[in-house]
Amino acid sequence: MTGGRAVLLLVVSALFAQIYASDPLFHESFDEGFQGSWIVSGKEEYSGVWKHEKSDGHEDYGLLVSEPARKYAIVKELDSPVTLKDGTVVLQFEVRLQNGLECGGAYLKYIRPQEAGWDAKEFDNDTPYTIMFGPDKCGSTNKVHFILKHKNPKTGKYVEHHLKSPPSVPYDKLSHVYTAILKPDNEVRILVDGEEKSKANFLSADDFEPALIPSKTIPDPDDKKPEDWDERAKIPDPAAVKPDDWDEDAPTEILDEEATKPEGWLDDEPEEVDDPEAAKPEDWDDEEDGEWEAPKIDNPKCEEAPGCGEWKRPMKQNPAYKGKWHAPMIDNPAYKGIWKPQEIPNPEYFELDKPDFDPIAAIGIEIWTMQDGILFDNILIADDEKVATAILEKTWKPKFDVEKEKQKAEEAAAADSEDLSEFQKKIFSVLYKIADIPFLEPYKIKIIDVIEKGEKQPNITISILASAAVILVTVLFRTLFGGKKPVDL
Repeated sequence: MTGGRAVLLLVVSALFAQIYASDPLFHESFDEGFQGSWIVSGKEEYSGVWKHEKSDGHEDYGLLVSEPARKYAIVKELDSPVTLKDGTVVLQFEVRLQNGLECGGAYLKYIRPQEAGWDAKEFDNDTPYTIMFGPDKCGSTNKVHFILKHKNPKTGKYVEHHLKSPPSVPYDKLSHVYTAILKPDNEVRILVDGEEKSKANFLSADDFEPALIPSKTIPDPDDKKPEDWDERAKIPDPAAVKPDDWDEDAPTEILDEEATKPEGWLDDEPEEVDDPEAAKPEDWDDEEDGEWEAPKIDNPKCEEAPGCGEWKRPMKQNPAYKGKWHAPMIDNPAYKGIWKPQEIPNPEYFELDKPDFDPIAAIGIEIWTMQDGILFDNILIADDEKVATAILEKTWKPKFDVEKEKQKAEEAAAADSEDLSEFQKKIFSVLYKIADIPFLEPYKIKIIDVIEKGEKQPNITISILASAAVILVTVLFRTLFGGKKPVDL
């Protein structure tokens, strides 16, 4: 019996361990609102109003940026800090840019532990964070930020380290999920909608700017370039002498003495003459406006001739022109290369096996945006990638699929509308031509009136065609069988 109880205890313990391992460290679904658990900054500059609203087209709630051109700040303190130093950590959240994003941010700040007595209502742009992650777009900036603030153990100063190759922000208005996976082997992976977009190593100088580990040496700030240091690779040849026949004053061009006047040149004809068809305006007042002169036009006699007026010799390139003389360049025998200060040991250098992450004690959203309609949802911290994927599949994927299908339907409808518009233009063009048929002259005004109604209301094109058909049939009937009374529409 004792052995059976022991086995049962082991099974139950394993089951509890499995359940515990499958739970996220933090998950905010906003199903129950945010008041009370999330604290809105009390700083005056953050005038934007947060709202608990449904995502457009869904029954799912989120945290909404409700006004454009505002600053927003809100923070959620965790029950206990989340350490980033051991094992895998997954940071994940959803954002839907329901009105697009022309200029603004939609990122999260993972706040490190603050000094004793810190009040969440004091949360602002200067509140120290460990990681900043998420979309940011304005002007030439279009990226999913991943920024790590890391403390230099030599100086005690925190430095921002930016991921060099972040993914870009999707341009549509659909729900998207952003995931950052921090691995114990110093790898970080950035996913958008569950698909890997960027991968980096925290300790690689190629992946972060500036590098987490400073360079071992730096240029000596006190080193000065010697006064006799010559950086000129080439110099004018000091032994060179200007040739005696080098004329620096010779002009670039000279008269072409060999040129002759073309045969048929009209010396006595001006290039322009008074316009013979011009007449002085009736309201021209010689006393007020001065003597009237006809405008000039090109002399028609010159059109067939090689030229008119006084003939002058053309200019040509001066074969004796050489320009300003300069001594040829030669290698500088005193050249020492481009001077650089000598390298000295970097006092801020340190070695590192893995980043010394500060824990996450709170999650904050501190943004400025020109667009409203930004909806945050399903903010998650987990220590298992499978947990994050499962929540993504359960919460985000169904919404995204619905939105994607709706988007496809709208695009198809827009394409059909464009096709119909082109069809309508052709129909109206034909109807205008019909209205100009001579034997329809008595009905032209009515036909044009019908066409104009159709142009103002494109959705009644079929009715317009029917009306035009009635007119044509009636006119043909009257033409064949008599009758002069115009058709009433």
